Amino acid sequence: MRLATALSVLVLVAGGIGHAVMTSMESGIERVDPFKDMKNRPKPGHGTNILLAGTDGRDKISRDEKRKYRLGGAACRCADTLMVVHISADKHRASIVSLPRDSYAEVPEHTDQSTGKHHKARPMKINAAYAEGGPQLTVRTVEHMTGVKIDHYLEVDFTSFMKTVDAVGGVEICTLSPLKDAYTGLDLPVGTHRLNGGAALQYVRSRHIDGAADLGRMQRQQRFMASLIAKATSRGTLLNPVKFRQVTSALLESVRADKGFGTEEMFALGRAMRGFTPASSEFTSVPIGNMSYPVKDFGTTVKWHPEKSKKLFQALRDDKPLASQKVKQKPKKPTAQAVDVSPQQIRVQVYNGTRTVGLARWVDMALRETGFRTTRSPENAYSRDVKRTLVTYDPRWDRSARSLQAALPGCELRAVNGQGGLLKVTVGSTFKRVQAVRAVNPYQGEFGAVRGDQVVCP
Repeated sequence: MRLATALSVLVLVAGGIGHAVMTSMESGIERVDPFKDMKNRPKPGHGTNILLAGTDGRDKISRDEKRKYRLGGAACRCADTLMVVHISADKHRASIVSLPRDSYAEVPEHTDQSTGKHHKARPMKINAAYAEGGPQLTVRTVEHMTGVKIDHYLEVDFTSFMKTVDAVGGVEICTLSPLKDAYTGLDLPVGTHRLNGGAALQYVRSRHIDGAADLGRMQRQQRFMASLIAKATSRGTLLNPVKFRQVTSALLESVRADKGFGTEEMFALGRAMRGFTPASSEFTSVPIGNMSYPVKDFGTTVKWHPEKSKKLFQALRDDKPLASQKVKQKPKKPTAQAVDVSPQQIRVQVYNGTRTVGLARWVDMALRETGFRTTRSPENAYSRDVKRTLVTYDPRWDRSARSLQAALPGCELRAVNGQGGLLKVTVGSTFKRVQAVRAVNPYQGEFGAVRGDQVVCP
């Protein structure tokens, strides 16, 4: 989740003023060898692929900062977030693909670095690969799952993230609805906010804002990453040697990288990316097929959609853009209403509260067609004389409830403590139609990807 900082260093050196600075900082980069003794690797494609790992290291954060930004507890020493960054062969585009930390993974045979116990290939969560085998097992697992050959590895922790954001002078974030998370302490009203390092860490860590959980968090991380790129590529950073050194020093103080990704290589890549802007970046997440796939000893995992994810990673290997390259004109009479939470992230059970046979099945189908994850098994309600359509929801999923309400004009919302993440719709006799809805961003391409300039603050 702190990975924007790692990408930013590639952008920063594009200014052409950082060669001496970067070279002098070579000794500050901790080196790892994630490619040691690796065999049967995927064939290289076009462009450069970097695996960015965000860990929860917090050893250098002060006690006051830990208390203020809710960073207590012991670090799990795991990869809290993983992203594959693809730099196109012409160095004009960066495609960033988020890999959910709870992704179902077939982890290759390995020896646990903590216990020394040897394990055969087995299913587990993708972030556990780092805990058991460090960067090397993480790279092996990602290559095995994606078929994409990883050229370089970068790892960033909490400390470098906070210091880098502070070094660029904070990052601007826009919120369309209030964001509150009791776990991280995030509390942002609607509007535009300039976040310092600590507040930015709260923003990208929060996953208890809504039922979207990690999927919602990944979207916020991508928005933040685009905003940081916008700030890092501004003339005030690139053409200011003092600020440039502050930013690179903050990043390299806590970064780990593979032995082949030295400052000379970073500088050469950055020079080739001269002119890089937020419009040069695009963001997406791996398409999900099953949000609750059980794995013995590891609980519920997120399983990727087999066909869609395969097509996504083939596009990376073929060096093709993921986001729509044409900005769609806003129609005079939009056919779909914009909502805050994507319907693809909302689970719905439909009940028939009327005596009209087949009505609930029709509503289930209509909601599914506009994107909601319905159970496909509508049932009869306890009462068959309901007049106004009712949506019950757990208060923790209030933003999801409002998105569903938009799809059911005239319905009533009713909070039910402890109901969980499944929203329940009881269709009433005054029901008229299902309104098509879409996520707030209207520019998503085939893989749900968006360009950086489409998600930064206007």
